[in-house]
Amino acid sequence: MVTEGVFAPAHVLAMSIQRREVSSLEVVEAYLAQIARHNPDLNAVVTLDEDGARMRAREADAALARGEEWGPLHGLPITLEDAHSTSGMRTTWGGLPRLADYVPEEDGTVAARLKAAGAILLGKTSGPEIWPDSVFARTNNPWDLAHTPGGSSAGVGAALAAGLTPLDIGVDTLGSIQNPAHYCGIYGMRPTEHSVPLTGVFFLDPIRKFRVMSVAGPMARSVEDLRLALRIIAGPDGLDTHVPPVPWRDLERPKMGELRIAWSSEFPGSSTQDEIRTMLEGVAGELTGGGATVEQSTPDVNLIHQYELGEELFDLLAGTFPEEPTAFSEEASVASKEHDSLEAYLTALDRRDEMMRAWNKFFAGWDVTIMAAGTNTAERHGEEPTEPQEYPYALSAVSGCPMVVIPAGVD
Repeated sequence: MVTEGVFAPAHVLAMSIQRREVSSLEVVEAYLAQIARHNPDLNAVVTLDEDGARMRAREADAALARGEEWGPLHGLPITLEDAHSTSGMRTTWGGLPRLADYVPEEDGTVAARLKAAGAILLGKTSGPEIWPDSVFARTNNPWDLAHTPGGSSAGVGAALAAGLTPLDIGVDTLGSIQNPAHYCGIYGMRPTEHSVPLTGVFFLDPIRKFRVMSVAGPMARSVEDLRLALRIIAGPDGLDTHVPPVPWRDLERPKMGELRIAWSSEFPGSSTQDEIRTMLEGVAGELTGGGATVEQSTPDVNLIHQYELGEELFDLLAGTFPEEPTAFSEEASVASKEHDSLEAYLTALDRRDEMMRAWNKFFAGWDVTIMAAGTNTAERHGEEPTEPQEYPYALSAVSGCPMVVIPAGVD
């Protein structure tokens, strides 16, 4: 398998393995070589099981030779963000010091479902921006090592952009999928809340303190890969009671001429980088040319208040971690003490409900809204963004709506 093959979409690689055009072992070896070549500079993959991956790849190839198929990901090597519990493989939830050597006995639901679909777990990717005292070193952006890959699913974005993995699953509360997908130029999806079980995502289960706004979602190098992964990980597991007990179903793909698409390039209180604004205008033009109804429109909701609410909810949730006094930033810790009351929490939830209703009303007239995934491209390590980046993240997190990041250009 040539080096360029590590950048192939996951669904293409999976099909090639199933057709025996390439062996699972060859694909695993290609990714292990790519990791060995580039991960020392990136620090995206923080736990690696080379021997286990090779052994499982041989088993996958032998199974195909016998006419057995494990599932749609048969023999495909993948990685998982370090927030997911993985049986026999270290899980530190982003490098939390007291979990530096923690090895779960069971897989979380996401890991179990991917393995049941035939995937081979190469290792775990970093989330170093969660903890200021993380046991892992800084993760770098493969496009420019001096720049951040975003966070907190930093290792996921960097690994996918560098060809270290074809598929990963991030965890997002306030932009942790959206931000690294944007900064690293890959595809990411924040699903509708409570569509993917969070069983086995540390701090979400069994403690489940971050049950509001938190989701697990696929990150990959194509839209079809997002669809494939979501089909596998979504739906009830009988353990996460927030996921409704209804079967997952695919929707029919709409025709372009039937789509009603709203778009906007600006966020109140923040200016969008010129290159990003130009890119959005180009996308709107392409969609119009394809036959869709495309107009500039935004919901009847104060976007600044929505951003502030997202921050407030995050701070309230951060305040529920007295056992991890250094877990979150000093700013979040102070803010959580200011709002630390049941009344403040319930009031914030009421305000969120109002905003969710406004978004639902907006989508009665539109099928999709297109906005910038971030107002700026990736900043250098240690630099603050030139404009507030959180506005776009709060839109998807607070609204509860699904969100997909699709790369549309490179600066």
